[in-house]
Amino acid sequence: MELAYYSDYAVRLVNSEDPARGKDALTSVEAVRDLFGGSQEAARRATDADVTRFRSVRARLRSVFEAANDGDESTAVNLLNALLLEFPVSPQISGHDVRDDDGRPLWHMHLADHPSNATAGYAAIAAMGLAFHLTEYGVDRLGLCEAAPCRNAYLDTSTNRSRRYCSDRCATRANVAAYRARKRLEADRSASTGRTADSAQRSLANGER
Repeated sequence: MELAYYSDYAVRLVNSEDPARGKDALTSVEAVRDLFGGSQEAARRATDADVTRFRSVRARLRSVFEAANDGDESTAVNLLNALLLEFPVSPQISGHDVRDDDGRPLWHMHLADHPSNATAGYAAIAAMGLAFHLTEYGVDRLGLCEAAPCRNAYLDTSTNRSRRYCSDRCATRANVAAYRARKRLEADRSASTGRTADSAQRSLANGER
């Protein structure tokens, strides 16, 4: 399993909340377990106490994305470093689940599950994955969706650093809104031009009397 895979852990957790709409999907231990995806062994360790702990980690991860989105690289790095110190990872070399054509293991780095509790394990993986993405691609590759009111987090992997939205759906919604705004502006300008022309004609007519 490549380290890049783990960066999505942070995005999944941050996007379990929609602050602008007052929505929170992280309301039960089942919701916590769903965040682990295929890591079912780690998910089974989650308890009701992890709901509150996960929310706390989520707020700290969102702060990293907010700082990066605002261009405050130092703050983003400091916040992420604090998470890395509090939730250290346990890297291991693994090859049990990936083999080449000859059946030989393809050795790769794997982050072992944290033994203490589900929150510590998830936070360690999420922070390490995000740190890998940040150092590999740049702080400016961590962003928040610009399609208001959505503020979902995303990781920009585009070749030209052009990503601005968390999903194709939000991109389409923003483009449609921008198109309608342009049309309204054009209509307002046209109406204003028409009123100006009518006023000029009336003034000219009054002057000829």
